[in-house]
Amino acid sequence: MIQIPIAVGIGMILHRKGVRLLMPSLVALGLMYVSVIFGNTGVLGEVNLWMSELPILTWVIVLLVYSYVASVLPVWLLLQPRDYINSLQLITCLGLVLLGLVVAAVAGGPSHSGTRQALEMSAPVVNWQPKGAPAIFPFLFVTVACGAISGFHCLVSSGTSSKQLKNEKDARFVGYGGMLTEGFLATIVILACAAGIGLGIPGSGATEGMWLTGHEAWQARYDSWATSDSLAAKVGSFVDGSANFLGALGFSRGISVALMGVLVASFAGTTLDSACRLQRYVIQELGRTIEIKRKGTNFRPFGALENMHIATMTAIILAFVIAALPVGGSTWADWKYSTAGKGGLLLWPLFGATNQLLGGLSFLVIAFYLWRRNKPVWFILFPMIFMLVMPMWAMALNLFGDGGWLEKNPLLSVIGLATLLLEIWMIFEAIRLIPRARGVLEPTAQENVGAGGMNEHLYQQSKP
Repeated sequence: MIQIPIAVGIGMILHRKGVRLLMPSLVALGLMYVSVIFGNTGVLGEVNLWMSELPILTWVIVLLVYSYVASVLPVWLLLQPRDYINSLQLITCLGLVLLGLVVAAVAGGPSHSGTRQALEMSAPVVNWQPKGAPAIFPFLFVTVACGAISGFHCLVSSGTSSKQLKNEKDARFVGYGGMLTEGFLATIVILACAAGIGLGIPGSGATEGMWLTGHEAWQARYDSWATSDSLAAKVGSFVDGSANFLGALGFSRGISVALMGVLVASFAGTTLDSACRLQRYVIQELGRTIEIKRKGTNFRPFGALENMHIATMTAIILAFVIAALPVGGSTWADWKYSTAGKGGLLLWPLFGATNQLLGGLSFLVIAFYLWRRNKPVWFILFPMIFMLVMPMWAMALNLFGDGGWLEKNPLLSVIGLATLLLEIWMIFEAIRLIPRARGVLEPTAQENVGAGGMNEHLYQQSKP
């Protein structure tokens, strides 16, 4: 939470005062790390303790209010400086984790009982039949969510990143560099979950009070597909494993876990308000697009959604309704003590497939962009088809397979079926338009066509 006023302050200083970025960034980064390290002491500790006791639904409301404010404010005032602080945190944390990985490989992990556990791969090289796991095809390709391709990042790049570039030529460096960094982060995550947790984790359940190391530690977290299937289990394995790398540098376990936990929470925070802003764009576009011809005129029944505040409130209300759903047998009557507020977890199984499907649809958009301009598209066809088929296949298996969503999760089933039908519709429309789109520019692109731009013949073709 401390990031929000700091980010706004930096945005104001940079935009209004023309101050250089270096010093405000270093001050913000230092304050953030101080708040993490000393978060359990003094007044700050009392405030954190009070906030930790608030009901989950209260936090849902607070975060959605923040999302509304962040979505309607100018990008430069909150979103851009907040993302910049998070990027500095990511770089410094990854640097510390990488340095800790090197130290652990040479000298061993954090010292427990006077000994340092040797760093080695705790996960088996091959596990042909993991208990309860689905088939590797197609589920592998909706599990690796962001390291190689991410549809959500495609939305972010068009919705927010493009508004922050000084020069269009910087897009390649920012986009390609961002995905390389994602790939590097994915590699660190794999090392943390496959080797880092082997340096030592506290036991739970039958192993309560024990300190687990090596393959025993890995087995405790990945005994079966069900054991590691929840969001908390996935995040917990990364936090514990990467915290052990920091422990190899001499950081205490408490501080190491806190730093890694805040790293994950910061990613969630950037996703929260960015997703709200992007959903606002989508809702506004729907308000402009849906028209009904009536008495010779085009009537927009949802024209009010074009308003920035109405569109944002629509997104916020929908998010609240889903998030407020009680899960795990809880009821509205005991919302203060139940899991009310975790309703979003009902939709978590959709994340991998929808994210990769957005990546496939982004390929489709790029293919049509090139096709309209008489550019080669052969190199994009295979990855496009692959990324359209795999998510559809995985979602169909989740829906219609034994014990699938249709049998146990009505909300997930409705949204999954709607997603499948929309994908099929978009593919059908694309196939139908392929013969007619070659060389025909979009209306908005005609303004950019001139003597130094597209061929005059294509320009004439694009006219109504």
